Amino acid sequence: MYNKIMVAIDDSEMSQSALQEALHIAGSYGAKLCIVHVASNLDDANLLENARIAAGTVLDVETRLLEADAEYGLSSVAEAVANAAAEWEADLVVVGTSNRRGLERLVIGSVAEQLVSKIEASILLVRLH
Repeated sequence: MYNKIMVAIDDSEMSQSALQEALHIAGSYGAKLCIVHVASNLDDANLLENARIAAGTVLDVETRLLEADAEYGLSSVAEAVANAAAEWEADLVVVGTSNRRGLERLVIGSVAEQLVSKIEASILLVRLH
């Protein structure tokens, strides 16, 4: 069903849950996995390398460090992930999502919510478990 799975990560716990779910699905389907992270500092390359190590040697894994315009905040992050998903032709995009409610959700929003309207691939939203 899924041949190319992309997972967007950051340094949060929910992101690690999304990575674990993406690893599980990719392993189940024998799919290629692309782990992406939108850059904010030089330590970000280490985040991707650690994710690659977590994937082990069983899966076909690549990593991509994406750039976003900080001036546009979350919208720019969502755009960077959406562009990468389209370019790589992902069948499924896996992202972590928080459980924001009310005013916080209205003001802050989320990259996951924005991705729903920006990409054509299926999206799996993963909460902390």
